[in-house]
Amino acid sequence: MTRLAATSHGTSREAFGPTEWALLAAAAGIWGSSFLFIAIGLDAFSPFLITFLRVLFGALALTVLRSARSSVPREAWPRIIVLGLVWMAVPLAMFPIAQQWIDSALAGMLNGAMPLFSALVASVLLRSAPRRIQILGLVVGFAGVVLIAAPSISGGSSPLGIGLVLFATACYGLAVNLAVPLQQQYGALPILLRAQLVAVAALAPFGLAAATDSTFAWGPLAAVVALGVFGTGWAFVAMATLVGRAGATRGSVAVYFVPLVAIVMGVVFRDEMVGWVALVGIATVLIGAYLTSRREI
Repeated sequence: MTRLAATSHGTSREAFGPTEWALLAAAAGIWGSSFLFIAIGLDAFSPFLITFLRVLFGALALTVLRSARSSVPREAWPRIIVLGLVWMAVPLAMFPIAQQWIDSALAGMLNGAMPLFSALVASVLLRSAPRRIQILGLVVGFAGVVLIAAPSISGGSSPLGIGLVLFATACYGLAVNLAVPLQQQYGALPILLRAQLVAVAALAPFGLAAATDSTFAWGPLAAVVALGVFGTGWAFVAMATLVGRAGATRGSVAVYFVPLVAIVMGVVFRDEMVGWVALVGIATVLIGAYLTSRREI
């Protein structure tokens, strides 16, 4: 196992307590609106410009915090650079590109496979599989995500769009494992600020070039600012802290709640109707999350 690829167990291997559930709710609650913000942003901005701006605004949101600017030793930088690429630059570019060819419901459903990828990577790096109850919880939770998203998925989805989202989701599975020991050693804020600055540098040439294919509109700009400050700034802090405490496999179950939050937002703000299949999916997600959150040893 190389130093670059190493992961570790969470600092707490007990069942989720109030802190873990609060961090999970924060990450899922913020990310539940991300696909809507992307869709609004695409009304005026090209995909690469959206990705560049969201990471830029996310980094700016963290820069104002003094603790985020605290020093990090030089030996941590190789892992931080990889984290910035596989957790932010690459997957965040894939989603708006993919959503040109697939709808947000399908993108959200495929993104729900992230805990499964996370568990697979953790098993390889730690050389031990999760407990049976955690595996059952992951499978049950993903089944719930499928039930929630399936009624909203339109036909004719592009295989390319599906492939891009799956690739991005696999990157997330690797990234949360890399984030665990970094968060435990140096804290979430310093690591994420530097990782986002890496992503800003990597995405800048593509984002600036894409500006020529974009138009200006206040609504899409406001959506991208919210996407950056909350969805790329604070949600990543909550998620990094959660996986540092609970481990990558259990912490990544927060992703299962993203489509649930999206449904609640649709009902509250857009008077959307929820079918019985989605209601069954919501109950299934809750059961899966509970099983995954149980004591790890």
